[in-house]
Amino acid sequence: MDNQPNPPDSPGTVPAEAAPPQYPQQPPAYPTGPAQQAPPPSYPAPAGPPAYPGPGAQAPPPAYPQPPAQHAAPPPTAQPRIPPQPTAPPPLDPHHISTEQRRVYLKARQRHTDATSLGTLVSYLPHFLASLAVVGLLSLLLPGNGLLSLLAVLAWLLSGLLVFHGPTESVIARRLLRLRPPTPEESARLEPVWREVAARAGIDAHTYTLWIEENDDDLNAVAAAGHIVGVTTCALNRLPNGELAAILAHELGHHVGGHAWASLLGYWYALPGRLAYRVMHLITRTALRVIMFFAFYGAGTVALFFALFLLPVVIIVGAIAYATVSSLYGLPLLALLAPYALAYIGRRSELRADDHAAALGFAPMLASVLHKFQQADDAARHQAALAARQAGRKPLKQRRIAKLLATHPDHHTRLSRLKPWLQPQPPR
Repeated sequence: MDNQPNPPDSPGTVPAEAAPPQYPQQPPAYPTGPAQQAPPPSYPAPAGPPAYPGPGAQAPPPAYPQPPAQHAAPPPTAQPRIPPQPTAPPPLDPHHISTEQRRVYLKARQRHTDATSLGTLVSYLPHFLASLAVVGLLSLLLPGNGLLSLLAVLAWLLSGLLVFHGPTESVIARRLLRLRPPTPEESARLEPVWREVAARAGIDAHTYTLWIEENDDDLNAVAAAGHIVGVTTCALNRLPNGELAAILAHELGHHVGGHAWASLLGYWYALPGRLAYRVMHLITRTALRVIMFFAFYGAGTVALFFALFLLPVVIIVGAIAYATVSSLYGLPLLALLAPYALAYIGRRSELRADDHAAALGFAPMLASVLHKFQQADDAARHQAALAARQAGRKPLKQRRIAKLLATHPDHHTRLSRLKPWLQPQPPR
C-alpha cells in the first residue's frame, strides 16, 4: 500500500521526480496593530473647515453689504437725519483786500521831508525864538560864571532828538496820546493789514510801532513822533480790512512825508515859550481882576495897595516880553499869526497823505471812509440843530475864523481831491 501512487487529482500528493519550489517558511511581517503602523508622509495640512459655533451658541447672521444710508429705514422713534446742505461762504466785502505774504521790495529811501514839513518848521520858528529867549533868561539864574547857563541852553537844543528815541516815544504814546499796545487778538487783525500797506509802499513794516486808542465812537487813526501809528478800537472793529488799510496808508503818508516828526518837533521847541506866555497872561489877568474887584466894592485903599503891589509884577512881565520881542527883531510877534499858518499847512498835509493812500491803490476805500465821516458829521449837525430848535435858539453856524483854524479840510474837499483816482484808468 505504501508503493501505490497517489491519484493525480489528489491534493496531497506530489510527483517524486518534481522537486517542489522553495517558498519562505514564514509569512512576511505585516503590521498587526496601531502601534506598529508606519507614520504617514508629512503633507502640508489643508485648511480646516470654518469654526462653526457649538450647538449652544447662536450663529451670527451672514454679513451682507449695507444699503445706502438714504434708503435705510429710520428707527421708529428717531427723527430721520437730513444731511447738511452745502452752504456757500458769505460774500466778501467789496473793499476786502488780500493780505497773503509775498515778496516785498523795499525802497532805498524810506522817508523824506516834503514842502508841508518844511512849512511846519518855518511856522514854528517864532515860537522857537521865544522859547530860546525864555530858556536863556532862566539859565541866567543858575550859579556859576555862565558855563552852566550855556550847558542848559545846549541841553535844551539837543533835547529835540528825543522825539526819535524809542523809549521816549513810548512815553509820548502812553501819556500824551493815551494809547496802549494791541492785544494778541487785535494784533492778529491789525498786523496783516499793516504789512500789506507797508509792502505796497516799499516800507519796512517793523520800522513803525502799532498802538491802540480806546475809542468806540470815532473812526480815526493817528501818526505821531517818528514811529507811532495808532488806530481807534472803533476803526479796528467796524471797518473792513480794505478801509482799515486805507486809513493806515493815510497815516503812513504822514510819516513818509515827515509831517509827524516835524509837528512834534515844532511843538516841543515851542513849549517853553507857550508856558511863559501862559504864565504872564495868568499873572496879568489875575492882577487886573483883583484891582477891579476892590475898586468895584469901594475899597479904595485896599485897591490902591494891591495896585501898588501888583503893578511892579505887571511891569516886570511887560519888560520881559518887550525885551524878548525887541532882541529878536519882533519875530515873536509872528506867533500871533502862527496858528493860522499851522492850520493851513495841516490841511495841506492831510491832502498829501490822502494822495499817498490813493497812489497805493486805496482810493475807493478811503472815499468810503470819508463818506462815513461825512454822514456822521451831518447826523451830529442835525442833532445839534434839532436841540437848538427845541430850546428856542437859532442853530449855530461855523464861523469863518473856525474854518481858518481847522487843521483838517472838509470832507467835500477831500472827496473832490480823490476823484481822479476813482476814474477808470485807460489800459496801458
